[in-house]
Amino acid sequence: MFNLNEGLWYYIVNVANDGLPKEKYILLTLGFALISIAAGYLLGSINSAILVSRLKYGEDIRKFGSGNAGMTNMLRTYGKGAAALTALGDVMKTVIAIFIGCLLGGFGYMGGISVGGLYCELPLGYIAGFFSIVGHILPLYYGFKGGKGVLCTAAMALVLTPVEFAVLFVVFVLIVYFSRYISLGSVSVAFLYPMVVSFHIRLAFSGANAQNGIMALITIVIAIIVIYCHRGNLKRISEGTERKLSIGSRKGNGDGTDSK
Repeated sequence: MFNLNEGLWYYIVNVANDGLPKEKYILLTLGFALISIAAGYLLGSINSAILVSRLKYGEDIRKFGSGNAGMTNMLRTYGKGAAALTALGDVMKTVIAIFIGCLLGGFGYMGGISVGGLYCELPLGYIAGFFSIVGHILPLYYGFKGGKGVLCTAAMALVLTPVEFAVLFVVFVLIVYFSRYISLGSVSVAFLYPMVVSFHIRLAFSGANAQNGIMALITIVIAIIVIYCHRGNLKRISEGTERKLSIGSRKGNGDGTDSK
């Protein structure tokens, strides 16, 4: 009987067809991987900040503040309501993308962490989540100019690694509370994300395998991408010119200080 923990891949290979020839097995795995990549990227390319700013205000958020199409710039430019809608949209598109990947490959929760499927050799939920982040940063529909992937990364962590999400959320809140720099909190948790995931994998599983290695690699690449997207913020923090958290100001003129 089909269930989400095992995924459609397991059902087709081991239940519906009682096993597949090697060629069909490989094609099925690659096909599901391509679907996960496409679903992640196309959903990730739906930029909530741009949609909210256009539909609600008749403007393009990329023309205000830092020019970044993310939640922090929405918060500073239009206020809490617009930021909340943006956050909801960014989280939901990533969750849906991951659900599609896990529907195909399975969630495979073991030891409090998703291994991307108990039987499929590829962690399709992680792959879909990763490409949702890529789509958010380089959206197909908006000239490849989007946000910085922080909320999408947080949504991915929440669904696939909830323990890590809880720990990193506390770290993020503390850093932002004491520093007033959202960008510093974002970069810090992005840096820590692959470390805590790799540590959890080692605790949950006695031996390494290819799938666990792919999971760890994906989180490392995500961390590198998010930190790279914040390189300007880090430079301004070191120079003391990074703007601290403020809400609802329409006076920004491209200072580039937001994070999401």
